[in-house]
Amino acid sequence: MADGKPEYAEELRTDVALARRLVADQFPQWSSLPVVRVEADSTDNDMYRLVEHLAARLPKREGAAAPIDKEHAWLPRLEPHLPLAIPTPVARGLPGCDYPLPWGVVRWLEGRPLQFDRVAGDVGLARDLVAFIAALHETDATGAPAPGAHNHWRGVALRARDAHIRRRFEWLADVPDINAVATAWRKDSAAAPWDGPPVWIHGDLKDANLLEMDGRLSGVLDWSCAAAGDPANDIAVAWTLFAGEARAVFREALAVDEATWMRARAWALIEGVLGLSYYRGRNDALASAGRRMIDAVLADHARGAD
Repeated sequence: MADGKPEYAEELRTDVALARRLVADQFPQWSSLPVVRVEADSTDNDMYRLVEHLAARLPKREGAAAPIDKEHAWLPRLEPHLPLAIPTPVARGLPGCDYPLPWGVVRWLEGRPLQFDRVAGDVGLARDLVAFIAALHETDATGAPAPGAHNHWRGVALRARDAHIRRRFEWLADVPDINAVATAWRKDSAAAPWDGPPVWIHGDLKDANLLEMDGRLSGVLDWSCAAAGDPANDIAVAWTLFAGEARAVFREALAVDEATWMRARAWALIEGVLGLSYYRGRNDALASAGRRMIDAVLADHARGAD
């Protein structure tokens, strides 16, 4: 960061022609399959559908390529324990064709990504997500990777994120309610830390990573932030996706204690602040999503103060 302003990592540009060359060069058994770009507002990867049941995932930057080995090692082990489909790895690609990063072929999942405006009050989807989160958190995490740079520190103790999030407050110094944001962070990050064993977390439960079919949750995408840590990180979806009765049902079904609920709200605020501070002026949709998360947390605090 220079002069208090963010610096952005340059993203690699990919296209259908590159994806087709990589597949043909490294996996000739699939060279005759059509390659179609998947239009999505992804922050880390470009996706190319190969056929009904396969997709090639090309990371946009070096950091996004780091989780590939983790996903190949762990997703096949997690899959049998989960009630929803996940994109299990099928093949691991290597740098080539002037593309400098490892990449992968994964199982394609049917369904459409959730949209906040359409599902924020959906109690049925809230219950579906509770069932998934409970199953994931109960899955044996022996030997699972601890949170760290590989998963953007999702699931670490909140104190480990304090200095970083306060720097982002400086990036947002021109935002009128930044003092209220800082106050909300101070209150929720003071919650008692997780004192149980680390549990499996997905680490990035947001609308774009959750698929639905026929009004029911059907799949969970993008496991790059998975690790074993504080379960509160996944529970932050209560603010990033749900509102009103759906959020209340979500909390009741998970039977979350007050300290975990506060830590989860702090994680929702982290996601909102990171999204708004990084993407404003660069990606209006993602910046707006960050602002929405911040507003949800501030509204919750305001109701608690009444």
